[in-house]
Amino acid sequence: MTVTLYGIKNCDTMKKARAWLDDHGVAYRFHDYRVDGVPAEALGQWVARLGWETVLNRAGTTFRKLPEADRTDIDAGRALALMQAQPAMIKRPILTKADGVPVPGFSPERYAALFG
Repeated sequence: MTVTLYGIKNCDTMKKARAWLDDHGVAYRFHDYRVDGVPAEALGQWVARLGWETVLNRAGTTFRKLPEADRTDIDAGRALALMQAQPAMIKRPILTKADGVPVPGFSPERYAALFG
């Protein structure tokens, strides 16, 4: 099974997700947004599947530091542009399996359900 975990190396939630996968013997490839960027096609698929409201991390420092004008009246196109320009604004982690279906966020229960 091909599993890819997308996120940022130093994020606490990412550390929890990586530890869970390691502890449960799940092989995965880690894709760091800051180092590797984010594939525009993948980001577009996540937004199409999950909605930009789920994929955009409004709680993060990067988003909160934006000028007020950039944080208001966001639509899918603006959200995509913001996330592409500053990948730290993408929800972390996003996990994909071989079927390509994105799974946003981390919880031990959700991962246990995904990997049995």
